[in-house]
Amino acid sequence: MSSVTVRVPAKVNVQLSVGPLRDDGYHDLVNVFHAVSIFDEVVARESELVTVRVEGEHADQVPLDDGNLAIQAARALAKHAGRTYGVELIIRKAIPVAGGMAGGSADAAGALVACNELWGLGLPREDLMEIAADLGSDVPFSLLGGTAVGTGRGEQLTGVPTGGDFHWVFAVADGGLSTATVYGQCDRLREATGEQVAWPRVNDGLLAALAAGDAERLGTELVNDLQPAAVMLRRSLTRTLEAGRELGALGAIVSGSGPTCAFLARDADHARELAAALSGAGVCRLAVAAHGEVPGAEIV
Repeated sequence: MSSVTVRVPAKVNVQLSVGPLRDDGYHDLVNVFHAVSIFDEVVARESELVTVRVEGEHADQVPLDDGNLAIQAARALAKHAGRTYGVELIIRKAIPVAGGMAGGSADAAGALVACNELWGLGLPREDLMEIAADLGSDVPFSLLGGTAVGTGRGEQLTGVPTGGDFHWVFAVADGGLSTATVYGQCDRLREATGEQVAWPRVNDGLLAALAAGDAERLGTELVNDLQPAAVMLRRSLTRTLEAGRELGALGAIVSGSGPTCAFLARDADHARELAAALSGAGVCRLAVAAHGEVPGAEIV
């Protein structure tokens, strides 16, 4: 096989609860991931070297060296196999770059699945999940897809049942936000206000809404502890969130570390209407309708 193409989804965090800062610089999280129908494609082709090329909007903002998570994934997989392999990776971006929707992690997951197939390793998904956890907190979920609770740094996953599709609109901002910067701002805000940070716990009401397929209830249960920090770093997000609520969204939240904002809709028609209205309101660069849940990284 000379070429393998893998499709891998974006995610939205319907709950992101951030615990106290740990000694290792990480935070304990309760992170309810939900995979949505905005996809990157990762193509793996035979090559003597490990290289990456990125296509799509804002491709120039994605690193092409060892700072690229897909490159790291390919090298980690080869090391796990105890062999030296080369691969040309071509990433076709649709997930916003630095948008809080795990685009880099998705590309790493796509590279693991594509290289595993290209190189004929035949490793089970469980082995890929272990490698993924060492690459980053969001990479294992990009492999798994669906809906899941992540604990620890977010990499310890338990699948969550859902009672049907949920329909979303994602308002994409100009430029991105660094995840590390947003977490740092979150810590500074908490210190400045003297907030006593509780140990994060799963929101049972949110899990019940997911299980029932109840979009209206889910909209009231959305929570993101990073949202105040993201809004402070990007003040324009306040207007974006307000606009979505005014236009009838069931719920509005910053996705992950931002700056993409996620709006929950009643159904597919409502999502299309909401996307058009947000695009016309001038509060975002682009508004995209999508649905979830969808599978994780898979060969196409």
